[in-house]
Amino acid sequence: MKRPIRLNLSFILLLLMSYGLIAQNNMKALVGGTLIDGFSSTPIQNSVIIIEGERITAVGTIKTLPIPEGAEVISTEGMSVLPGLWDMHVHLMLTGHSNYSYWDRTYPPLFKDVIMPASAHQLLLAGVTSARDLGGPLEESLDVRDRINRGEIPGPTLYVSGPFIQKAPYPDTEQFRWGVDGEKDARNKVKTLADAGVDVIKLIDQDQMTMEEVHAVVDEAHANGLKVVAHSHRPEEIRRGLIAGVDNFEHTGLSSAPRYPDDVMEMIKERTAQMNLGPMFWTPTVEVLYNYEYIRDNPEELDNDSWHLGLPDSVVADIKRSIAYPNRLPYFQLTPVRRPTLETKFNQLKKSGLVLLIGTDSGVPMKFHSQSTWHELDVWVNEFGVDPMYALKAATYWPSVMQGVSDQVGTVSEGKYADIIAVKGDVLRHISILQDVDIVIKHGKRFK
Repeated sequence: MKRPIRLNLSFILLLLMSYGLIAQNNMKALVGGTLIDGFSSTPIQNSVIIIEGERITAVGTIKTLPIPEGAEVISTEGMSVLPGLWDMHVHLMLTGHSNYSYWDRTYPPLFKDVIMPASAHQLLLAGVTSARDLGGPLEESLDVRDRINRGEIPGPTLYVSGPFIQKAPYPDTEQFRWGVDGEKDARNKVKTLADAGVDVIKLIDQDQMTMEEVHAVVDEAHANGLKVVAHSHRPEEIRRGLIAGVDNFEHTGLSSAPRYPDDVMEMIKERTAQMNLGPMFWTPTVEVLYNYEYIRDNPEELDNDSWHLGLPDSVVADIKRSIAYPNRLPYFQLTPVRRPTLETKFNQLKKSGLVLLIGTDSGVPMKFHSQSTWHELDVWVNEFGVDPMYALKAATYWPSVMQGVSDQVGTVSEGKYADIIAVKGDVLRHISILQDVDIVIKHGKRFK
């Protein structure tokens, strides 16, 4: 006969006390800062934010919300506190090197374990707690995303597209650019990506496809619960994307043309008027072009070693050599002609009723993941005159809506993941202070 198991009362009490200490040690209180919660409401002075585990459990002020006993108190006095930033257009496989064809031949063996993790870590320390990686090798993109999600490596929560979908891949880019040949092939390529587990479909050069192929890409993506992000470099890319139902356009393109054609703007306005379809999104990525001439003439910023993080010395040296003469880079030769058109196109889009999103094209020549996001916000606010609250919402709330996760992130509110950053000073007065974020918390864990 088995004896009944008797638990010692003092042992039970010890277990309960230990559990209580663990729970308390997993509780944080951010106390004292000015909270910009992501909803565009009036900032909350002397705020208190209670975090338990990964999530926010309470938001209030020093007067209205007591700090739980045993919570780790993190002072945010003198700081702006806001949701973790999103960057809606990054390229983790790239990191500022000026020669794409050389990079694509040389560094794919380092993408998964070195370059993409380094890019992700740099983004996180810059205050980017969520990012959309648009265009990369499938296996590597999924692997880095999933390792971040499991807590094995630091980085923002990633939403990845895997390879671009286009009519024909450029030479030596087949690993991360998939061509389509006919409607059936287009559907099969999208289905392959969906089955692999990507978060979004990236479409490019759709003006070189047949309309049947474009419709096949968009329809198959939507049938699999995925949104489609498409380039907007040429007018016909936009027209075809609008007809097919693309969800989010990227870039402020049309090369050096002074403005978007009237018929394109009418099509955009017609789409934004259809409330039943929800918002239409556009990621203009202006700073990479707008700031080029300044960087060319004042290259000291390229010496900022924040972009070295996680990269071997040999890779850093290779990147430095490639950008040693910023005025000679083929990538930017037309930029001085394009730059004067950017504000006009930006304002055309903004006035059309689109929801604009912060994204940077980070990783392209001379654009580093440790710097790009705040640069984009700075151009919007200080060069284009965008209201700072509008710009911050485009980097917090609206991206979460676009990706369908606004019930989980995007604002500092009860029940959401604790993705929160804080920076010394008034970010609504001086947006550029985001270049040096003081506190980064992602899913309740403090990274900086």
